[in-house]
Amino acid sequence: MQEIERKFLVTSEKYKKEAFQQINIQQAYLNSHPERTTRIRIKNNEALITVKGKSSANGLTRFEWEKQIEVNDAKELLKLCEPGKIEKTRFLVKSGKHVFEVDEFYAENEGLTIAEVELKNENENVILPDWIGEEVTREKKYYNSSLINHPYKNWEV
Repeated sequence: MQEIERKFLVTSEKYKKEAFQQINIQQAYLNSHPERTTRIRIKNNEALITVKGKSSANGLTRFEWEKQIEVNDAKELLKLCEPGKIEKTRFLVKSGKHVFEVDEFYAENEGLTIAEVELKNENENVILPDWIGEEVTREKKYYNSSLINHPYKNWEV
């Protein structure tokens, strides 16, 4: 399966009023190699294991395989993960025919908020909400797997 998505910085907290759902997420990586990552994620009362491949040259597309697993199994697998953990709240916001996933990060990545939108094809038009800022799709430092090793709190601003 191919995942096609664009990432953006967020300029205000207006998305919170527009959100139709809120999800608490914690995740870590069994493997965070740039060529392939394996993630364990617990969101609310659901758990997933996800394998992602290397991004395309333009940063929009990459292989993604995901499978639901038992929450207790995910908790055990989290103990085997590389150091570091992502903690965030995801807000789901509808804009036109798309749903933006707005991630508000905590702990080591406190202060960072990123919006992602999944597409059916790379040239698909998207209605951008007014709280969307700079596009950061091609910038690997915004990938969750990068934020584990180089948290936002350590970035030079």
